[in-house]
Amino acid sequence: MAQPIRVVFMGTAGFACPSLAALADSPLIELTGVVTQPDRPKGRQLIPHPTAVKVEAENRKLTVHQPLRLQKDFVFLNELNPELIVVAAYGQILPQSILKLPKHGCINVHGSLLPLYRGAAPIQRAILDGKKETGVTIMEMEAGLDTGPMISKVKTQIGSHDNAQTLHDRLASFGAKLLVETIPGYVTGKIKAIPQDNSQSSHASKITRGMGQIDWTKTATDIWNQARAFTPWPGVFTHLNGKLIKLIEVEPMNTTELGPGIIGQNGSDGIVVGCGEKALRISKLQKEGGKCLTAEAFLAGHPLPTGTQLG
Repeated sequence: MAQPIRVVFMGTAGFACPSLAALADSPLIELTGVVTQPDRPKGRQLIPHPTAVKVEAENRKLTVHQPLRLQKDFVFLNELNPELIVVAAYGQILPQSILKLPKHGCINVHGSLLPLYRGAAPIQRAILDGKKETGVTIMEMEAGLDTGPMISKVKTQIGSHDNAQTLHDRLASFGAKLLVETIPGYVTGKIKAIPQDNSQSSHASKITRGMGQIDWTKTATDIWNQARAFTPWPGVFTHLNGKLIKLIEVEPMNTTELGPGIIGQNGSDGIVVGCGEKALRISKLQKEGGKCLTAEAFLAGHPLPTGTQLG
């Protein structure tokens, strides 16, 4: 490209920050503006907090726009005159008026290997489903939810050590690198987008707090995947004598003699609980309102006789 391409970046969550940084650092990109969602109240005092993208942009002395209603408050985009809009974890569907505004359209950095896991929570869903591989797709944006043609992809293995946080951070980094590698070829027409096969699609709906509750009739592997998928949020939990207990670190075991939710051997090595298939070892846990404790420390204050039922 003879001249840097004028880009507006739209993002909100932490996943978007590496992409913003990569664009800002690229000599092939002229970043004319950053769009993020308005500051939201957080904490008990409901103090407005900036988005992760706003913090990153202001640290880089970039111009930030925070429209309250994107469908109506987008006149500023005409003034920024982008040739391309890049979106990552923005959190809102773009109206057609914005999609058709730039010369090269709008592209999105999505945390899955599309058409798998279209939607809000592709990273968590891939772990929850026990997938061994996932990745990032750079795609053209259209009116549908993550249905646009695919421009480029990068893959990564999901290791047994991975949880939603570690995989999120790796995909965010991989996506940022892929983004700046893809844009030059895309805007010059050297890279052509490929339509998605809708028959192979799956949906990754938003994660809710209640999804963290453990069903002990599920297999140990399924519950282990649930715990990894919901780290750091919302976590997984069960109940002991009506009190909520969060399970912080767990791993599947081959033990088969325990019924679902029944506690077996427990001690310094952890607390073993039966599942619908095999068992789960709990090594760290937290009583509601209490501190995160090792199984050994927890048992010192809360003895759990063999045969105790969780649920």
